[in-house]
Amino acid sequence: MRPAMRLAALLPLAGLAAACAHGPARAAGGGEVAAYFPLAVGDVRVWEDRSPQLPAGEAPPLRTVRIVSRTADGFFRDGERGELRMDGGCLRDRVRRLLCGPLVKGHAWSSVVSASSTERYEIVGTGERVATAAGTFDGCVRVRSIDRAGGAELVAEISYAPGVGPVRIETFAVVGGEVRPQLRATLRSYRLEGR
Repeated sequence: MRPAMRLAALLPLAGLAAACAHGPARAAGGGEVAAYFPLAVGDVRVWEDRSPQLPAGEAPPLRTVRIVSRTADGFFRDGERGELRMDGGCLRDRVRRLLCGPLVKGHAWSSVVSASSTERYEIVGTGERVATAAGTFDGCVRVRSIDRAGGAELVAEISYAPGVGPVRIETFAVVGGEVRPQLRATLRSYRLEGR
């Protein structure tokens, strides 16, 4: 899959975040998890694709993701129809739990996404510092997910900054013990309405 297409597939998930311009205030519940991915209508995030397969010397492709509405059942929807909400101490989309407390290194959970696929999640880093074009973020939590498919492991790592949401996304394919970087997206800018 081309890097821009991978970015298109992952960024609706990552782009849903932070403060409120209009509509319902903030998502309720979630406690400490909600602090690492605040959800509200009106936020804008700009991501840059820093994938290793991109031609050297060219400006990184950008993708803007905006939270545009809230569904009747409480999901925050972005312009790409990605949907997230806080539910039972976890951040989730319609299929999987993406970030669950307690936010301590080693905490793990899984999500059954189909009859033949179970994604496994683990908090692999806490208190981390992540530098992006949007700023340097301290106290980040890094979550790794692994899905085994057709002899390969598909690995994604997302770093969440408190009060901001996701700031870095990296994906890898592990085939025959060889790690193959796929996507690296970092937060370029963001606007948190109402803050």
